[in-house]
Amino acid sequence: MDKIIIQGNKSLNGTIKISGAKNAVLPVMAAALLTPGKFTIKKVPDLRDTRTMMKLLNIIGATTTFNNGLMTIDSSSANNPEAPYDLVKTMRASFYVLGPLISRFGRVNVSLPGGCAWGPRPVDYHLKGLEQLGAKLNLESGNILAEAKELVGSDIYFEFPSVGATGNLAMAAVRAKGVTRLCNCAKEPEITQLCEFLNSMGASIKGVGTETLIIQGVNELKSADIEIIPDRIEAGTFLISGALLGEIKVEDVIPEHLDNVINKLRETDCEIITTKNSVTVIPPENLKPVDMKTAVFPGFPTDLQAQWVALMSLANGSSVVTDTVYHDRFSHVPELSRLGANIRVKNNTAFIKGKKSLVAAPVMSTDIRASASLIIAALAAQGKTEISRVYHIDRGYENIEQKFKSLGADINRISG
Repeated sequence: MDKIIIQGNKSLNGTIKISGAKNAVLPVMAAALLTPGKFTIKKVPDLRDTRTMMKLLNIIGATTTFNNGLMTIDSSSANNPEAPYDLVKTMRASFYVLGPLISRFGRVNVSLPGGCAWGPRPVDYHLKGLEQLGAKLNLESGNILAEAKELVGSDIYFEFPSVGATGNLAMAAVRAKGVTRLCNCAKEPEITQLCEFLNSMGASIKGVGTETLIIQGVNELKSADIEIIPDRIEAGTFLISGALLGEIKVEDVIPEHLDNVINKLRETDCEIITTKNSVTVIPPENLKPVDMKTAVFPGFPTDLQAQWVALMSLANGSSVVTDTVYHDRFSHVPELSRLGANIRVKNNTAFIKGKKSLVAAPVMSTDIRASASLIIAALAAQGKTEISRVYHIDRGYENIEQKFKSLGADINRISG
């Protein structure tokens, strides 16, 4: 099993080009199943999750190619509306095929999802919404069996603005008979891009980017091409690294997607310089402790909570970090503590006392973003840190060692 070895306590400096967004490309790939045709997707990140979704599309019967950020999907031959446990257990986003497949084939057999180790992320919102659209659901041996001779528009209210449920039900509704209103929707940029992509395929979705989507069902869709938006979580990860380790510029970004992160970094006394498509962070002499609460977009992303905890573990004072999105997403804390961080967790809140330094130790990744927090902490720590189970990081970050190396980090991967 691969490990990442980091010799820490080295300053960083330089420019990073940000990859396409993982959380945007996965639902877009699923959307290609809605109708027969050939799709071209640009700026696709080469990630474990991207390749898992390709495998799933191939099992369903689509053909895919992927080279140097360019992906093609031909869904004309798709004929097997099933998502097996072996794939779904490794990546929750594979559940995105549920909506497109029941829309196109009138039936689908999808295993209940797995993915990151932390927290229950129930699929109830997806399933209740499909039932409201007229699908009949059965749970058999851990699989969701859904059937619908015809999906019919309905008014659906989400108790929580779930990204996955918003995307799944938008895809299911685009060919449903009549009008569907999705209320209290997720407004994340990745959902906005998905809806814009569906409209380019011939869907009729109004209110894109707002909490209410009004979807007029259409009879036919067509294939379309798309360029994936930049990954705001990757960008935020490098900016948080820069707040500790040196001046870092991230390019090929949409700064508006990072507003809350930028504001929080400014509160720590970092200097932030933005242009139309770049953000530069210049670290302060003394990093101020800053309390943070995660929230759905446009709030501070839960996917950057672990990285912020790592940052605050070296701040000049105490801070409080609360995750209001996923209440038990703190598997990184015991590992950060092994590096010397002073963190206490109670319920969904971490209480952090900043320290002057961290010290290297063997640590273990537990999920994608926890892995990133350990890399940040290890880069700042004194000594050589060994991070195991790094396959998690490959699910969400493209060439992370090479990118940090280009900034001056002493970071290497060892195959094992």
